Amino acid sequence: MTKTTTPRIAFIKARWHADIVDRAHEGFTDEAGRIIPGAQIDAYDVPGAFEMPLLAKKLAKTGKYDAVVAAAFVVDGGIYRHDFVADAVVAGLMNVGLETEVPCFSVSLTPHNYQEVEVLTAFFREHFVKKGREAAEAVRQVLALDAQLAAEDRAAVA
Repeated sequence: MTKTTTPRIAFIKARWHADIVDRAHEGFTDEAGRIIPGAQIDAYDVPGAFEMPLLAKKLAKTGKYDAVVAAAFVVDGGIYRHDFVADAVVAGLMNVGLETEVPCFSVSLTPHNYQEVEVLTAFFREHFVKKGREAAEAVRQVLALDAQLAAEDRAAVA
């Protein structure tokens, strides 16, 4: 963890379909508040999913964050095909984690088909709450593992 015992987490939100993506942030903060005591969550907005890995890297390199979470709803209709963007985003986030050793998590979903009709929008709004909660649990588990590894390292040195 950072220099304090209070975990600090960056949450990046793509603004395309903000009404859906914001629900992941809501689910994450609600669940993190329940299962990660004292967690400080800082939210950052980016124009779209493609911008998330670069900001994740900048945030990770500050040394302020124990984890970075990035959320986006990637559908066809933008500049690039949704599958191309989703692949680039997830690979980029994975690379950030590997390069900086700050764990990065993706709540970036890309449905095969999406039309802006109320029934689908309502489904994805609720689905993003669930995915946000799942991301909080994943962050909790990884931070606990990081703390365990650090304790083992300290014990080995002593």
